[in-house]
Amino acid sequence: MTRALHLSEQLIACRSVTPDDAGCQALIAGRLAPLGFACETLTSGPAGAEVTNLWALRCGKAGAAGKLLVFAGHTDVVPTGPLAAWASDPFVPSHRGGNLHGRGAADMKTSIAAMVVAAEEFVATHADAPGSIAFLVTSDEEGPALDGTVKVCEMLAARGTRLDYCIVGEPTSVDRLGDMIKNGRRGSLSGRLTVRGVQGHVAYPQLASNPVHLAAPAIAELVATVWDAGNAYFPPTGFQISNIHAGTGVGNVIPGELAVDFNFRFSTESTPESLQRRVHALLERHRLDASIDWTLGGEPFLTPVGMLSEALCEAIRAETGLAAQLSTTGGTSDGRFIARLCPQVIEFGPVNASIHKIDEHVAVASIEPLKNVYRRTLEALLT
Repeated sequence: MTRALHLSEQLIACRSVTPDDAGCQALIAGRLAPLGFACETLTSGPAGAEVTNLWALRCGKAGAAGKLLVFAGHTDVVPTGPLAAWASDPFVPSHRGGNLHGRGAADMKTSIAAMVVAAEEFVATHADAPGSIAFLVTSDEEGPALDGTVKVCEMLAARGTRLDYCIVGEPTSVDRLGDMIKNGRRGSLSGRLTVRGVQGHVAYPQLASNPVHLAAPAIAELVATVWDAGNAYFPPTGFQISNIHAGTGVGNVIPGELAVDFNFRFSTESTPESLQRRVHALLERHRLDASIDWTLGGEPFLTPVGMLSEALCEAIRAETGLAAQLSTTGGTSDGRFIARLCPQVIEFGPVNASIHKIDEHVAVASIEPLKNVYRRTLEALLT
């Protein structure tokens, strides 16, 4: 068993359902401290639901004058769902058909293990390298993300810490390890639209005002609107309705209020402010008695082709023979917080087909190449 595989199994065995770290970061710090990393644990969040964050830094020989590469990731996992549906205990790592099974195997404990072992190998052969390495690990990525990476980034900004490169270990590969990396992510803007009418009896509509009927043309226009055309890096901004609720649950009452939950995944061609203005203008044209509660989940970020993407793509090519595709598809990630401090943020990790699913798994044969890609990238950028 390789060291990266063994550490992956150790991390999977920690029942770290968000926001509980369940000892994962202590394992990580225990591996990093002997290498010369200064490890800081930062806790945040409400009592009983505290978030654990790890910031670990090993300064290179050039000190502050050298480049700093950060490995970022999360130790928390989503809930398992029904245990009876799993072929084996999701927190007891198991092997079947060449795969390592367990909750967090793909998202993203294997990536963290590969990063740690890559750092061990790099330090063993390049102890006097000028560049510095850091780890930023949280237990709040799968949850609200209010007390995790964002808090560490605020601390680093207050200290004036400069980050040059960051690799986030999200599972970005599609069919084979290395076929895709993420050099950006779309923004996420959610809203709850409330349309007010007048409740009444369905037999006397003249005495009521049905908010569903009033809102239907506006909802149809929202769905049909082209918000932008995207650009070379991002697909067009998308609008999706996730929930609609009205009525009292009986069939003879006209509802007095309609609630619609919706979400924008937006490109850099739009801003939260521009989308909000357009939605409000549309509702005003339809003369609705309406209001919206907005929630900005994250701004889009983009890392143009540069030293980090080139080094990572070359490392992937050397290990897998693949030419990695750069993409900005998918959901949000903690890269959106790190990008405020770091000019080059790239996400790369194992195949994502089983993430958040029953019987989550990762191919055992991909773990060593993943670790080697991380190590090769360190060598290219920090020596």
